[in-house]
Amino acid sequence: MDAYARGLAEYLVLCEREAVDPLSAGRTHVGVFVRELASRPHRRGSNIVSIESGVGLANATIQQRLVPVRLFYDFLVEEGLRESNPVGRGRYTPGRRASGHKRGLVPRFTKLPWIPSEQQWLDLLEVARCEPVRNRLMLALAYDAALRREELCSLRTGDLDPAHRTVRVRAETTKNRLERVVPYSAPTGVLLADYLAHRAAISRARGPLFLSESRRNYGQPLSLWTWSKVVRRLALTAGVERFSTHTTRHLCLTDLARMGWEIHAIASFAGHRHTDTTLQYIHLSGRDLAEKLKSGMDHIHAWRVRMLADTGAPDGVVGGVSR
Repeated sequence: MDAYARGLAEYLVLCEREAVDPLSAGRTHVGVFVRELASRPHRRGSNIVSIESGVGLANATIQQRLVPVRLFYDFLVEEGLRESNPVGRGRYTPGRRASGHKRGLVPRFTKLPWIPSEQQWLDLLEVARCEPVRNRLMLALAYDAALRREELCSLRTGDLDPAHRTVRVRAETTKNRLERVVPYSAPTGVLLADYLAHRAAISRARGPLFLSESRRNYGQPLSLWTWSKVVRRLALTAGVERFSTHTTRHLCLTDLARMGWEIHAIASFAGHRHTDTTLQYIHLSGRDLAEKLKSGMDHIHAWRVRMLADTGAPDGVVGGVSR
């Protein structure tokens, strides 16, 4: 809500600057807002490593800024204060004019999630080795169960079943309000046992699993921001700056795709409502393309071997058959 409020506030400030009444603004005025977002200097300056050149907000950020503006005009239409919404929505396919889709103001880029290389992962684990047991357990669970940040920090003592090594991710903590039960590994189970013994010295009360150990919030539930700061510190120390609280989820789901899990099984494990979201991990793993390449190359290799064998056959014999 805060992010949407900031996005709408930026649009209203632009309308005031351009002396345009937001209630009567048209698609052209919204386009001015988009152009301003696309040309705004990047907060990191020009020395950034990305497709963008350091000028303008990222495509995903611009899309996020447009959402509250679209919702604002949806509200005005519902209230009868406008007849139409100047912010386009839906998907657009170039060349298909009769498709019925409406072209949006900004093309939507779909990028594959970033995952660390094996060496970067090992570097991060080497740094994490010196962390308190709570942080090591959180990192292990985040990977093992492909947990989002809120799902991880919202775990309660009753959500874990050590006998079967499973964790229940409650619907109210998930992004799409889908509850799921996922397993975790035996090494993570050992960390859990160590942490529960450590947690008993902080509080024996049932409730939030991960507790703060700072002097100011001792024994209170660990906040999302505290966990983000922990992961950020680990990433900077390991020299893997792109590593975030969501990277472990991306890495786990990509590894499952590499191991040959079916897409529906990965979607169920991740808590995806639609398999379209899961497909990005299949693409990122390169599994399907690797299998097709291997089968194709095997066929080409066999064909070349036969051709080479034919070049050494006696005159009048090709592939062991007389002409």
